[in-house]
Amino acid sequence: MKKRIVVIGGGITGLSAAHRLTELSNEKNLDLDVALLEKTGVLGGVISTIERDGFLIEEGPDSFITTKPWALNLSNRLGLAGEIIETNDEKRRTFVLLDGKLAPLPEGFIMLAPTRIYPFLTTPLFSWKGKARMLMDLFIARRQQSDESLASFVRRRLGREALERVAQPMISGVYTADPEKLSLRATMPQFLEMEERYGSVIKGMYHSYKKRGEGVKRESGARYSLFLSYREGMRTLVDALGKSLPDGSVRLNQTVNSLRPVEGGWEVSTEETVYQASGVVLATPSFAAARLLKAFDEPCASLLSDIEYASSAVVILAYKKEDLSNYAHGFGFVVPTIERSGLIACSFSSEKFSGRAPEGYIVLRAFVGGAINPEKLLLSDSEMIDMVERELGVILGINSRPLFTIVRRYPDAMPQYLVGHLELLDRIKEELAKHRGLEIAGNAYEGIGIPDCVNSGERAAERVLETIQRDSGL
Repeated sequence: MKKRIVVIGGGITGLSAAHRLTELSNEKNLDLDVALLEKTGVLGGVISTIERDGFLIEEGPDSFITTKPWALNLSNRLGLAGEIIETNDEKRRTFVLLDGKLAPLPEGFIMLAPTRIYPFLTTPLFSWKGKARMLMDLFIARRQQSDESLASFVRRRLGREALERVAQPMISGVYTADPEKLSLRATMPQFLEMEERYGSVIKGMYHSYKKRGEGVKRESGARYSLFLSYREGMRTLVDALGKSLPDGSVRLNQTVNSLRPVEGGWEVSTEETVYQASGVVLATPSFAAARLLKAFDEPCASLLSDIEYASSAVVILAYKKEDLSNYAHGFGFVVPTIERSGLIACSFSSEKFSGRAPEGYIVLRAFVGGAINPEKLLLSDSEMIDMVERELGVILGINSRPLFTIVRRYPDAMPQYLVGHLELLDRIKEELAKHRGLEIAGNAYEGIGIPDCVNSGERAAERVLETIQRDSGL
């Protein structure tokens, strides 16, 4: 008898779950019906690639990291290996706004700490007192702690300037988060492991990166050599996943109104249809999952609701390169909150990957809002564009108007892994274990990046199928 599994949510997590179920069904010759329900009219969630006037523009994520292998592995299984491109090698530099001007992050300075001494000692980003304080990390005793905020950790190991000048803007650029509240253990446990193993972040960074060779040592910031994209943009992955699913399995414009356990499985109700399912994968934001679980598991819904989210916006602008008199050759810059700017960061999108802009032109992506500056999201689109143009005009020396601008808002799109997140996650898992054939997945739980979402969706698919097979002998 055919078994149905319903995947709720058509972002990258839900697509990965549905694809994995299809893969396993084919590999094991199972009689399985997969239904993917997406409330909007398109798949992909925040992933969106558009073409305009000869530009290839990423409105959402523009790349994925390879230290977590799941997105790359999925791409290979989908036959996309020939479509993958690397970042432009000669421009792998990150800048930090310092007193209104761009200062390069020192070569070998990775996220929180240096791996090379000379570039660190000669950088203008830190005062001599700040540099001396950072080097004290080599002598400060390790401390055993269950969890602490990222800001607390950086201040304790490396000092205030390290936090204010580099760690805070770099972390805000990745997580759109406040490092005073962000859990170190849930977001960057490798730095805690460095302290525990080497007694020093700097020692740990040195030992970690010396094995990777001079190419990595010349990099700074987010280790861009580890990031990949696709020749035709990130939408390539979404389209390939959608095409890989059986005909009729994708149901767009399907808002799920209720979910409830029934004998032998689950009942999923939309405005048009009621689906009877042996298993369900909830690949939605945690607050949407909480809404569906509230009717039959109030404690679990409450726990899911405890995961906070931040909103952000991206303003995309296209210029002639010659109009940027202060253009710095690199991938973009981050903005410390002490600069009192309306920006979180700005990516030079067309410099990061080739084929994103016609020759002689550049695409800038300015990020606004997040947990640090939520008030900026109250601006209208025109007000936000004016603010971004004004600030970029000063920083990059732009006197002309952009060829075009695009504003994309992402309300409640970025989960905040606050201190205690892993303990909260354990409690959620304990509650969910009561419901056989129900799994949750997404960026709210064990990683925010595209590879994390792919892994989360695939593992949820494997768990729900294993449960169904065990219960029914499928």
